[in-house]
Amino acid sequence: MTATTPRLKHEVKDLGLAPLGRQRIEWAGREMPVLKQICDRFEKEKPFAGLRISACAHVTTETAHLAIALKAGGADAVLIASNPLSTQDDVAASLVADHEISVFAQKGEDAATYSRHVQIALDHRPNIIVDDGSDVVAELVQHRQNQIADLIGSTEETTTGIVRLRAMFNEGVLTFPAMNVNDADTKHFFDNRYGTGQSTLDGIIRATNILLAGKTIVVVGYGWCGKGTALRARGMGANVIVTEIDHIKAIEAVMDGFRVLPMAEAAPYGDIFITVTGNKHVVRGEHFDVMKDGAIVCNSGHFDLELDLKYLAANAKEIKDVRPFTEEYKLTNGKSVVVLGQGRLINLAAAEGHPSAVMDMSFANQALAVEYLVKHKGNLAAGLHSIPREVDEEIARLKLQAMGIFIDSLTAAQIDYTNSWQSGT
Repeated sequence: MTATTPRLKHEVKDLGLAPLGRQRIEWAGREMPVLKQICDRFEKEKPFAGLRISACAHVTTETAHLAIALKAGGADAVLIASNPLSTQDDVAASLVADHEISVFAQKGEDAATYSRHVQIALDHRPNIIVDDGSDVVAELVQHRQNQIADLIGSTEETTTGIVRLRAMFNEGVLTFPAMNVNDADTKHFFDNRYGTGQSTLDGIIRATNILLAGKTIVVVGYGWCGKGTALRARGMGANVIVTEIDHIKAIEAVMDGFRVLPMAEAAPYGDIFITVTGNKHVVRGEHFDVMKDGAIVCNSGHFDLELDLKYLAANAKEIKDVRPFTEEYKLTNGKSVVVLGQGRLINLAAAEGHPSAVMDMSFANQALAVEYLVKHKGNLAAGLHSIPREVDEEIARLKLQAMGIFIDSLTAAQIDYTNSWQSGT
């Protein structure tokens, strides 16, 4: 398909980048067979005909396939970026020029532009919101209450976003159903662990070109993202220290073979610090002050608040770019701290994000969550809803099938045994 300049509204860097974006979207599709099957079915059934969908997500080659699937299903879709540094400009251009999807995203957009794009997403008066971090939903709840009547529901696929939605529900302001895509097994077991683990180290290496073997890497948080990051770092030959606030996760890290320390004790040892908590200021001034000269800090959680960058800026006598996505803060104590990707998601700021193979399952969950909301319109209570187990299992089955892997099934005798309490040893 030849890139053209469609009349639909959009804000992308350069539509001339569309041919490269088209190539890259097609390449990603090779490893996304599950979403492709869903897209083909949507094309025939049109489950979203007449519906407006506003999606806020990282505008990457993988997200492109989700947007294409939603449009194939009949949706009038608008896509905005969920992070100022995660947009792939060529992909954004291709979605506009080749697929006639309204995209409002440019890599490096400032906070004011991002906020304006959130408003554009809501100006679309969505029936469904596909969110990544819950910024669009939060804006709706705080300032667009009159539009909630239009809303069938929302979907959310980040840990940070789910935390925010739970807080909204506890305060009584989440008055519509929201699908918890993040906690689907075929999402967090693979996307968070294998996707974040690989792509985070990919981003660090691209930004710095340093050798990880022999380095001490401090992984801040041992949730699914932290587990994957720690495992991949160890696989690259790094010495890994884990910090945690959860006793159970800390025991798990210890039994997985990692050293566990409080952040204050880990700070002097680390060569590289990676935050993956979803919380605020987990690396603070008292930690920066005792780090080694030249320590590298980065974040793979959703928002840049995990690092107290305001402290660094206030205590720096000089800030300079030393490589793309790599800033050196020369502190008044004579040492320097290197920040990657402005503290934003390093795997998307400096690299290409998660591999397509894991996003295939994540975005299959997103697509089917949207369909679930539409099928059950008016019958779902306000609050968070899990992905149905049968949907999770079907995504796993399709993924294995595409990989050429098949598994056993229970015999009739085994089914009888598992359903009986009378058969003992």
